[in-house]
Amino acid sequence: MKVTSADVAREANVSRATVSYVLNDTPHQKIPEPTRQRVLDAARRLGYTPSAAARTLRRGRSDVVLLILPTWPIGHVVGEMIEVTTNELARHGLTLVTHQLPTGKRSFSSLWRTVSPAAVVLADTTHTEEHAAIRDAGIPVSFALLDDSPGREGALTSAQVQIGRMQVEHLVAAGHSVIGYASPDDARLDSFALPRLEGVRIACEERVLEPPEVRTIALSSVQATAIAAWRNRRDPVTAVCAYNDEVALAVLAAAREAGVQVPDDLAVIGVDDIPVAKFAQPPLTTIKIGQRAMAEHIAASVVCALEGKQPPPYAGTESKVTVVRSSA
Repeated sequence: MKVTSADVAREANVSRATVSYVLNDTPHQKIPEPTRQRVLDAARRLGYTPSAAARTLRRGRSDVVLLILPTWPIGHVVGEMIEVTTNELARHGLTLVTHQLPTGKRSFSSLWRTVSPAAVVLADTTHTEEHAAIRDAGIPVSFALLDDSPGREGALTSAQVQIGRMQVEHLVAAGHSVIGYASPDDARLDSFALPRLEGVRIACEERVLEPPEVRTIALSSVQATAIAAWRNRRDPVTAVCAYNDEVALAVLAAAREAGVQVPDDLAVIGVDDIPVAKFAQPPLTTIKIGQRAMAEHIAASVVCALEGKQPPPYAGTESKVTVVRSSA
């Protein structure tokens, strides 16, 4: 049988109103400290859990934060961001619920209207009308991670550009001057892949290098034709920036198929430092991204909004480290 507030009141020998005031930390109610502690101890002994539905009705919202994701493949980095954000919000008594929109579906109004969340975190800006409706409903946070609107660059957008720049910086420092870019063949990844490619282009331009030779790499088969295209130029590509480690592993496989030696003939650098990167042949050089700063920023933005404060600006200080191995 479920323990109720009435059971807690009997156990603590107080009224149900006093139990409600204590457990809900109701402001402007002067409850003596011994009484408050007695209620808390009784609730703990009985294993009392407040009703989520009642709490939602009382506050006009739940303790849920909705994270709305597009149809991105949930890879290593996005998965880590979700995990760390979940833990950060839990420290503030908030529960992160992640919802990935089905392919072709743009609206999620029935979800947020049913849940009545404390906040909604939007991953990109493809749902402008939904964004406005959420704000009109008085939900205090609608925060885009990937935002290419003028003057509103999302927290992740600048990070992706910097990743591409770091790849080129490492390759140039190793003596390479003709760079290729291995792009994924999944359009769902464009929000990440295009800014990373832009970072590679910017870094090449800053060093007066020709633009990167871009080739799309499918993960469904060995891509030896891409290797041939890079290597058969008048000025052969000697180093490749891959969109991520999975694409980099496909480039390594294609190089083996084509008899191209890595890194002697072609250096390869990935992104993410997925667990198998160190076991590649040769072990993969990559950019490792820490998600804690991003998660802390999301959590701080939500909490500040709920407290009526201005969300902090994103400092863009998430950890990005070049992990040097044998491939580049």
